[in-house]
Amino acid sequence: MIEYIRGELTELTPALATIEAAGVGYGLNISLNTYSALQGQQQKAGDRQPAKLYVYEAIREDAYVLYGFYNKKEREMFQLLITVSGVGTNTARMMLSGMSVAELCQAISTGNAKLIQSIKGIGKMTAQRIIVDLRDKIVALGIADEIPAGGTIAAPVNNAVRDEAVAALTMLGFSPAPTQKVVVAILQQQPDLPVEQVVKLALKQIK
Repeated sequence: MIEYIRGELTELTPALATIEAAGVGYGLNISLNTYSALQGQQQKAGDRQPAKLYVYEAIREDAYVLYGFYNKKEREMFQLLITVSGVGTNTARMMLSGMSVAELCQAISTGNAKLIQSIKGIGKMTAQRIIVDLRDKIVALGIADEIPAGGTIAAPVNNAVRDEAVAALTMLGFSPAPTQKVVVAILQQQPDLPVEQVVKLALKQIK
């Protein structure tokens, strides 16, 4: 499995990035969000600058296609989207081109089907399936850390403390999704708390 490709960005279009690594040019399908990030990086560093993209491999009988993502959260969202019935790799890439990961998380967490439907190729039923299937998963995987229950964007939290606290509470038998929400809320209010204090507070709040 290819986790990421790091090398020299030799070609860049809104749909495709070519990275040369060890003499091999890898063509990766990208979203407009990744394109914008790479373009901004290119303007600062000039042509053929070093680049790193996280990779998703789509292996079919008739094709072997690489998708590239500027960060892991975009890739995680892409992988979640393609688990939804009716959402393929091209549709998922279209969604991540039309909205940022944070905007998509907000739409899913608040049940905003109309906003999701505004993306080309997404109908009413598919939008509703995306919300139902992914609402808890984006929280459990930490993709929606910045989106609390109310649906507004908040300050980032200490990921190391969050992960340790959620892992500890999960080992105690609590479900990951509600646990994650409580831990993130605690850290947003008290960002400097150590893991043990976060766990103690969470134990009082988790239902």
